[in-house]
Amino acid sequence: MGPPRPRTSPEWRPFAQGLSPRSTAYALSVLGAMYRWLIQQRYVLANPFAGIKVLGSGRTAPLDTSHAFTEGEWMLVRTLANGLEWSYGWDAVAAQRLRFVLDFGYATGLRGSELVGATLGGIEIDPHSDHWLNLVGKGAKAGKVALPPLARIALDRYLVERGLPVTPARWDPHTPLIGSLGQEPANGITGTRLWGVLRRFFAQAADLIQADHPVAAEKLRQASPHWMRHTHATHALARGAELTTVRDNLRHASISTTSIYLHGDEVKRARQLGAAFSAP
Repeated sequence: MGPPRPRTSPEWRPFAQGLSPRSTAYALSVLGAMYRWLIQQRYVLANPFAGIKVLGSGRTAPLDTSHAFTEGEWMLVRTLANGLEWSYGWDAVAAQRLRFVLDFGYATGLRGSELVGATLGGIEIDPHSDHWLNLVGKGAKAGKVALPPLARIALDRYLVERGLPVTPARWDPHTPLIGSLGQEPANGITGTRLWGVLRRFFAQAADLIQADHPVAAEKLRQASPHWMRHTHATHALARGAELTTVRDNLRHASISTTSIYLHGDEVKRARQLGAAFSAP
């Protein structure tokens, strides 16, 4: 069967085996909602799925916070990306796009689907001269993400490389932030394509650093676009961003979800208690 694959992967096979308890419960909730609607429309008299419970579906697996790069690992990744066309055989246009995806995704914490769906028309500048990206996120919910300087500089550079205007007044609002490599650079790419581009880079980077950085190389071989989101959250909190700020920018429903990235608090707690109860 092989390892689990993300939904954006061409190797994703949702019906290759039985559903997990959580997926079964979700499928039953969808069917239940459909039958409730059918009852309201007087197509049927009863909901055959009412009252069915799935054992083991109540537990939600916590996010794996190991799916993030350390500061040093991320710096190494970006250094390798800087030399793609000169040292590793990438086309210049593909290398430029890859660097933009790394910088913009890392600086904003966007999901992969949000990255490929974002357009220039979603960018706004408020009365305080702060930059924001309006988008449609998970569950078709409208969201608003801050664009820090790293994201804005990456975007300006990438627009110039694509031959597009940098001035917002001259933007075509329908232009996707991530361009294709074909005859129409103003066209976008799919989530599957983004997954493939990043996986190709991560795999190549892993091979390049295997001898000197085996742990980082193994992480790169497992990495997906969502790792940039985890890395964004981890680094933002470690650099002093408030928990509520990171929660709002990631658009987590609960602050408990964001708090799992507080590795620094655990380090501080261990050191302070170690100092308080040091061995004689």
